[in-house]
Amino acid sequence: MSGLRVVPSRRQGRERLYVCADDGANVAWYDRETARVNLISEARRDDVLAVLAPFITGDVTVGPPPVPTPLELARLTLHPDDDLAPNRPGEALQIAVERDPGPARRLRADPRRRALEAEQAVGRVLDAFERAGWRTLHSVPLPGGARIHHLLIGPGGLYALHTLPARKQRVRVADPLVAAGRAEPAPLLRRVRAEASRASFALTAEVHPVLAVAGATSVEVRAASTDVRVIPDTELQALSRTGGVLKPADIEALHAMARDRHTWLHV
Repeated sequence: MSGLRVVPSRRQGRERLYVCADDGANVAWYDRETARVNLISEARRDDVLAVLAPFITGDVTVGPPPVPTPLELARLTLHPDDDLAPNRPGEALQIAVERDPGPARRLRADPRRRALEAEQAVGRVLDAFERAGWRTLHSVPLPGGARIHHLLIGPGGLYALHTLPARKQRVRVADPLVAAGRAEPAPLLRRVRAEASRASFALTAEVHPVLAVAGATSVEVRAASTDVRVIPDTELQALSRTGGVLKPADIEALHAMARDRHTWLHV
């Protein structure tokens, strides 16, 4: 008996099978996506392949783990408190509601919950872009209490998205004014532009401003903006089909920079 056991795990959406010794130490792991068995100790190669045999399908590459790239090393050294990648859509609102849920009975629905639901709906759509090579960060904090609701980085460039909750309402846009339902028009597009401008400064790259309208019955653009895209949440998928701007290495480099909280401290 080799004394080895196989432990399945999922990390960042990837399925891996770890081979562990009796003391719990990792000896190797099998990455199904890359069809590679990574050996920490070459001396136990035969034992590792024997215990993994029932799980391996097709041809696999066997060898030592690949040397991490500079970006991977930077990510590994990033303190968890400074890493924005784990942020959920609407992270800041979620925390605010949990800390102060407000009275149990309200005459009107809590607007924070409506905004949270809208950011979560848009976030789910954007997170699905990962299969097409995109990276998304949510609730990116900016100095002064502001935040970027969603930062999208991918083949089509960079986008700073501001989510407008408009469930079952008609939205009217006349740059820079935006009105949802019976609410008074407000210069929301100025805020959307400002957030994208601050992101451009932080990342030293062009960031396109986007207003994502969540749950509206209709969106009427009376005076079209030349720079801010106004997109209903039902049409956000079109962004994932844009390309020709950033290469995979550029996407990962910008994502690594953007996920570091320190990047946003002086914008």
